[in-house]
Amino acid sequence: MPETRARTGRLATAWRYSLAVAISAFVWGAPLIGATERTPDAALMWFLYGDPLLGLLSFVLVRWRHRHPALVAIALNAFGCVSASSAGPASWVIGSLASRRRWRLLAVVGPLGVLSGVVQERVGISEDTLPLWVSLAFGALVTGILVATGYAMGSQRQLVDSYRERALTAEREQLARVAQAQAAERTRIAREMHDVLAHRISLVAMHAGALGYRTDLTAQEQASAAKSIEENAHRALSDLRAVLGVLRDPLQPVDAAPERPQPGIDDVAGLVAEEAAGGMRVRLSSRVEGDVPTATGRTAYRIVQEALTNVRKHAPGTAVTVDLAGTPDDGLVIGVRNAAPVGPRPTPALPASGLGLLGLAERAALAGGRISHGGDPTGGYVVRAWIPWDS
Repeated sequence: MPETRARTGRLATAWRYSLAVAISAFVWGAPLIGATERTPDAALMWFLYGDPLLGLLSFVLVRWRHRHPALVAIALNAFGCVSASSAGPASWVIGSLASRRRWRLLAVVGPLGVLSGVVQERVGISEDTLPLWVSLAFGALVTGILVATGYAMGSQRQLVDSYRERALTAEREQLARVAQAQAAERTRIAREMHDVLAHRISLVAMHAGALGYRTDLTAQEQASAAKSIEENAHRALSDLRAVLGVLRDPLQPVDAAPERPQPGIDDVAGLVAEEAAGGMRVRLSSRVEGDVPTATGRTAYRIVQEALTNVRKHAPGTAVTVDLAGTPDDGLVIGVRNAAPVGPRPTPALPASGLGLLGLAERAALAGGRISHGGDPTGGYVVRAWIPWDS
């Protein structure tokens, strides 16, 4: 786009120079028709040689019309008193002032242009001069035409610039919307991957840590722990494939393997049973009435999943209660509470990513709900969330 604007600007400048040359040539050539043998030689020599040189200087000065508008405008109109070939640049400057709305300067330069035309006519080589009032009226008419033309061209330029600015603004806004959508999608994928993988990997880490920490395990217990590690590793890979399904190429073959359905409120019982099978003392209480919408159920599942993962990391061995309650009118309430830890931890604490609770807050906010978490008076820890039924 900058190259296009530069090319357009060069063409416009060339067009203005051509028009100014045509005006100067006409104003300079017209008096030659009225020249006679009685025309003084000195006046004719000036007109043939000095006038064009002063006109050439005028074309040089017109290049600085934007940097020094007052000086250039006054100088060119002063040249116009004795040089007919300066008429083109002088007309150009008057139109330029009008296009840029320099009305104060134009109020001075306009009358000066009219007077310079009258003076040039009377000191020129032509013996046929118009009455003074006719010359003044004609000069005022020409100046008015130049001002109107310059004003119209300036308005056209402003209109084109406004359209160009609108197009650039729309393009910037579109790019910003695309970047915002991409950032939101990356955040969503990161949150989904964290919720899915943190749960599985923490189970793997817990059982692997038990194998190295517990020296009193029987061969059967060791085999059971190894089997649990294997199963959760496979489940982690399966969950990862499901999450990465959102990045699948839309041009994939129609016979590609379907994505695994996302978990919902009905899968919370299976999640609790899985944790119980892994050694967690967890109990589920559900008082949900009606069919929970898919999006609401998925959000509730992820909140419970992350809360149980945090219990396993930071308070292993404690009793946990998962409470679900809700109706279509009241929304869905999720509560996960673990008792205060007692005695030494059976396994070392697992590393925390610092993203779990942040992800829970983001999920609840995106669903239009809210979440709170913190210690209770008994030394335990409670995560409580509310989600609207139709989130």
